Amino acid sequence: MDFFFCLPIIFGCPTKVKPEGNQEARICPRCHNAAMFAAKSRTWFELCFVPLIPMNSKHIWMCGICQVQVNVQPGWEPQIAHPGYQHPQLQSQYGPPQNAGYHPGYVQPPK
Repeated sequence: MDFFFCLPIIFGCPTKVKPEGNQEARICPRCHNAAMFAAKSRTWFELCFVPLIPMNSKHIWMCGICQVQVNVQPGWEPQIAHPGYQHPQLQSQYGPPQNAGYHPGYVQPPK
């Protein structure tokens, strides 16, 4: 009696992003949130969900909110978020921030 075994072989080339070091918050040029950070992007060859061979790597700037990725270019980096940073459109609508310090989250209109 012969048996036939069919084992699925799952492979792929996903990209993994790993933040680099402890960094200051930076302003995303796309969504204007203080969530941009430097990272290393690496593409791996995976077999059965196990990363085996690194295929490509590059240094990028990435936004943790809108997920935009920008390659690191000499002479350009995102603006550093200063304490009391507020979104440009909200700043003109609701005036300057009332309390100092960086507070992530939504800005509620005054009542």
